[in-house]
Amino acid sequence: MLLSWTEQVDSVAQFMTVLLLFVFVLAITYVTTRYIAGYQKGRAQTGNLELLEALRLSGNKYLQIVRAGDKYLVVAVCKDTVTMLTELSGDELEAIREQEALPADFKRLFDKARSMQLPGKTKSTDEDK
Repeated sequence: MLLSWTEQVDSVAQFMTVLLLFVFVLAITYVTTRYIAGYQKGRAQTGNLELLEALRLSGNKYLQIVRAGDKYLVVAVCKDTVTMLTELSGDELEAIREQEALPADFKRLFDKARSMQLPGKTKSTDEDK
């Protein structure tokens, strides 16, 4: 009887040790990931290159608008190649800047989502109740 009780205590102690080690490793992973993400974000913002917009065409093909210095370039990015398609002027990018400057209006989006109907469903009115 005493032997089984000590085995249970040992099992619980082993479980708690493994659980604490797991939480410790998880915390270190979280802190490291946050640190590296912050470091890379700060490093990416200080350069002369900036990705303004990207459009995925297929699994490994993209169209991207890139700012390089004071020029705006449209490039096609494929698996093995990057091809410059055209150069844009700053005036042509005003629409992109205006969209980025406007904050998202959650109330308007929520009202729009509430007013949408699912296929096959009709709106219920107070008269139906």
